[in-house]
Amino acid sequence: MDHEHATHEHTAHTHEQHGSHGGAGASWTMAAQATLHCLTGCAIGEVLGMVVGTAFGWGNLPTTLLAIVLAFFFGYALTMRGVLKAGVDLRTALRVALAADTLSIAVMELIDNGTILVWPAAMDAQLGDALFWISLAISLVLAFLVTTPVNKWTIGRGKGHAVVHRYHH
Repeated sequence: MDHEHATHEHTAHTHEQHGSHGGAGASWTMAAQATLHCLTGCAIGEVLGMVVGTAFGWGNLPTTLLAIVLAFFFGYALTMRGVLKAGVDLRTALRVALAADTLSIAVMELIDNGTILVWPAAMDAQLGDALFWISLAISLVLAFLVTTPVNKWTIGRGKGHAVVHRYHH
């Protein structure tokens, strides 16, 4: 997380002041870092879901659903890990993760899975096929590029990943 606010006292400001960081919104660096954090959890879940579904010979729909569920699970889990380290209880950590990551993960999953869906033959590619890995990698890059402006907007409004930011000290 970009800590542009490091020069001011942490004890002398409110949560609302902390979320906006400069009034004009979040920096692109902050948004990209939040998106990269989200992308890490999504990528772990996506790859694991696709690998499991493909290895078990499942059809496209159950494999995709598993990948989406795991993407949300790992996205939330990575955020919760950091928040729990800050000493908050499990329930609060879950609420923070839901508030911070839901929109980001949803956009990422829409772009990622939408790309795979429209890419000719990508849905039917197997683990040993270059197309499987190339289409997955490109879909994740596209998801990052589309989600970064979304995160910049939400962080600038004190929402999204800005909710997590106060626990990163």
